[in-house]
Amino acid sequence: MSTAQAGIPRPFDGDAFPRRIVALGGGTGMPSVLRGLRPHVTRGGISSLTAIVTMTDDGGSSGRLRRTRGLPPPGDIRNCLVALSPDEDLLAGLFQHRYNGSEEIGGHTVGNLILAALAEQTGSFLKAVEVSSRVLRVTGTILPATSDDVVLEAILEDGTAISGETAIAACEQQIRRIGLRPGGAKATAGVVEAILSAELVVIGPGSLYTSLVPNVVIADIGAALRETAALVVLVANIVSERGEAAGLNLSDHIQVLQEHAGGPFLDAALIHDGPIDAEVLARYRAEGAVPLRCSDEVEQGVRILRKNLIGGGPKLRHDPEATCRSLFELWSERSKDIGLHARGVAGRL
Repeated sequence: MSTAQAGIPRPFDGDAFPRRIVALGGGTGMPSVLRGLRPHVTRGGISSLTAIVTMTDDGGSSGRLRRTRGLPPPGDIRNCLVALSPDEDLLAGLFQHRYNGSEEIGGHTVGNLILAALAEQTGSFLKAVEVSSRVLRVTGTILPATSDDVVLEAILEDGTAISGETAIAACEQQIRRIGLRPGGAKATAGVVEAILSAELVVIGPGSLYTSLVPNVVIADIGAALRETAALVVLVANIVSERGEAAGLNLSDHIQVLQEHAGGPFLDAALIHDGPIDAEVLARYRAEGAVPLRCSDEVEQGVRILRKNLIGGGPKLRHDPEATCRSLFELWSERSKDIGLHARGVAGRL
């Protein structure tokens, strides 16, 4: 049985290996990247792995805890805790368990309630994440993008303003601009330092306006992304989105991210290029989602790498190992060109 068949990621055989990695995003997309990177931390290849997590969720269990307990939204943090724990198989059943019903604890997940309890006991949500990480033996550091209590806001093309991640995700009108209220939100301590010291920064996959942009729009995060010497890679969604980002292609995603970050910061984009089950694809098309494609090798100065990235299952999700190996391939390509280490002199990939 091969190592891949046994569920053990194959060693990366490239010419270089990124030692310090930052993953930035939210939702259900970023945990796929974290799952692929986790074994390389435990084996000692990656010396530092930091997950920077979106903090604008206002729906479901997270939204209720924000409103009733004054707690930062814990859901995306919870997903990262599970993805980076060597005990994920056990925790997926426990931390991700959602109580039935709509009263009292109905609708809440166990992991969210544990984080809420720890935040009250320790007096700090950051401390709650830290304690949970130790207990779950998390292989990396998980940081909220900001510790400020922020609300996501969108200005639509017709000038209308709407507030709240849930409302924005359900909006079917084109978005002109995304911001946070109150303005001037600061990155959590350690976030900027992690980005500036990283060798590889991974953005996504995830919903453009509600998982990715809310991070890069924070001024000091946007500045750090523009300034870092790291290779910065966008892991593109497999298919286009519905709702607020409907109709946007890969080129649009790149443009929106870089505009909200205050300028160009992406070096490369990793996109899926491979077969998709016809029945699954038909279901997505019926919902208005189509595969994201790019016909060029470079888009807006961003190097495009095409790989088969789909994992198993009825939903189109990134395979953790395939995504990880493709990221390392981009790193290996970049490391061979010494000039690219001098950002701003040699330009982008």
